[in-house]
Amino acid sequence: MLHALAAGEQDPKVLAEYAEGRLRAKHDDLLLAPHGRVSLHQREMIGRQLRHVEFLDQQIAELDAKVAECLDPHKQEIERLRTIPGVSQRVAEVILAAVGTDMARFPSADHLVSWAGMCPGSNESGGKRRPARTRHGHEPLKVALVQAGQAAGRSKETYLGATYRLLAARRGGKRAAIAVGRHILQTAYFLLRDGTTYRELGANYHDERRKEEVKRSAIARLKRLGFSVSVEPLPA
Repeated sequence: MLHALAAGEQDPKVLAEYAEGRLRAKHDDLLLAPHGRVSLHQREMIGRQLRHVEFLDQQIAELDAKVAECLDPHKQEIERLRTIPGVSQRVAEVILAAVGTDMARFPSADHLVSWAGMCPGSNESGGKRRPARTRHGHEPLKVALVQAGQAAGRSKETYLGATYRLLAARRGGKRAAIAVGRHILQTAYFLLRDGTTYRELGANYHDERRKEEVKRSAIARLKRLGFSVSVEPLPA
């Protein structure tokens, strides 16, 4: 539609036919939108902006091809990292570009997390600990890991998704994404070090580890609501 406007098309019916997706349902509104709103100068500016976007898309495609060429010897490592929920092709590339494939440089997963700047900051006074920002580290890697943490948080029936939701309920989505991003980097360390793939623990992992605590909490909550509760395990 924008390309047609930039090329000088003024017929609302023709422009409306270029609508895609949910815009198709707004056909009548689209017929009214172009009237008296797009001048010759605006068409010229739209055309310039579209050409600039096309140029940037071309540059990105060329760089993507170059990155793919450089990472071609490490396809197996990329595929291992992509087995982690939330880790896309781009995030896997960022992790590999930042930390490499030789985990011998890092004595442990915690050392890698600290180097990347994904550890919580330290703010303690008088024996009391207060929330603090994460430490300075590898900024591009931190951004990619937080994005991966957010993506993992949207996943269903996964350990990382359950971890995100558990933390987000108490500390907010931003901190939850950082914490899950930290889990992802720790997992990446072991996958690259041991040459293995991600093993899913499941969304019920947290509840299974503290089954008795969950049971007591649920019973107490129901009793507060006025229910008499009797709990028996299901037959195996």
